[in-house]
Amino acid sequence: MFDVLIIGGGVSGMSCALLLGSAQHKPFAANKKIGVITHQKASSLQNAVFNNAYGIPAGTTGASLLAESKTHLAAVYPHVIQLETLKITAISGELNQFTLTTHTGEILESRRVVIAIGAGNPFPIAGLESYVIPHQKAHPDKNRLQLRNTDHVVKPGLYVCGTLAGWRSQLPIAAGSGASVATDILTEWNDGIPVQVHDSVNR
Repeated sequence: MFDVLIIGGGVSGMSCALLLGSAQHKPFAANKKIGVITHQKASSLQNAVFNNAYGIPAGTTGASLLAESKTHLAAVYPHVIQLETLKITAISGELNQFTLTTHTGEILESRRVVIAIGAGNPFPIAGLESYVIPHQKAHPDKNRLQLRNTDHVVKPGLYVCGTLAGWRSQLPIAAGSGASVATDILTEWNDGIPVQVHDSVNR
């Protein structure tokens, strides 16, 4: 049983994973089992190059960011489990008891789930059809989808971030969306007391 399982190893998913991982020394986050499914063959970052993203050197490719983010997460927060070969095909259940089926037939369980895949059509995960709507901030010609949500919450315990949450396809927006979901989950773990996680050169 995972405490939180993130589906997607792109910008929003890895941003969420990094921030959740960084809270490991907080009492309310200690011993939480965090996983991220980093299968990235269909990521839109594969062909991207960035010249206009804050904090990222001009000319950085999306493919290198995908690889570097996995290395970063493994080196700094190795307790976050990276599942590199699985794809989720179905989700069912409720808060504290979600069941996720993989393309191999393997079953995973998690108390909370974060969906951080792209906004492509068709939506590839069964069980969430009633939440799928046309993307509200993409040009209709793009034929993009999103999951209906309120402040990233699809339903209790089930979150969506990045473009699939209805945000525009810009790296800083997706990263912030994933981080926002992480701080909301940390706040829930902290009995509703708001949480931010910062590092400092003085510590």
